[in-house]
Amino acid sequence: MKELNRYIDHTLLKPDATKQQIETLCQEARDYNFATVCLNPCWISLAHELLRGSDTGVCTVIGFPLGAMQSATKAFEAKQAIESGASEIDMVLSIGALKDGDDDYVLEDIAGVVRACGKIPVKVIFETCLLNSEEIKRACQLSEKAGAKFVKTSTGFSTSGATIEDVKLMRSSVSELVQVKASGGVRDMESAKAMIEAGATRLGTSSGTKIMQGEKGSGY
Repeated sequence: MKELNRYIDHTLLKPDATKQQIETLCQEARDYNFATVCLNPCWISLAHELLRGSDTGVCTVIGFPLGAMQSATKAFEAKQAIESGASEIDMVLSIGALKDGDDDYVLEDIAGVVRACGKIPVKVIFETCLLNSEEIKRACQLSEKAGAKFVKTSTGFSTSGATIEDVKLMRSSVSELVQVKASGGVRDMESAKAMIEAGATRLGTSSGTKIMQGEKGSGY
């Protein structure tokens, strides 16, 4: 198993995040050698510059947090993010279309972003707290079919975040070619390790430094 720090996407997605907070986020990510920082698209260029020469990538969110944007808009946003320096893309799927059973729309919505990203890995955010088990399974299958590299539990902006049960279900619903990211509510060493044991290979959390220090964080 890799070291815990390399599982972590050190996250700050609050709408009121300031430049100083982003600078702190990136410095913490360098200090702990986290996998990525995960931030809103307006901060990509700054983070890319601050993390230059490190092993920490720049992850951003697309169609966030609702997933209800037009597919072409998501694809354009993803392309622009990569041009700004993003090395990973976390997109929100069209939750309403999934619940309507419109699998063709969901598939093409994801595939459009995957095509726009080329070799850049795409993670698909489900918002599992709004889905039942059958819908989570379908979302997994559609994400893999569309070419996504990860399936991800949550935005952190809905009614709840990742659960052990959802991570296990997602891990069992995709092949070994697709990884699972648990996000929302991972705030301490115990919950981080539990998500990894359940099958997560990436953790989205704003408590990365607290986790590494053996303390309990708050927030996303």
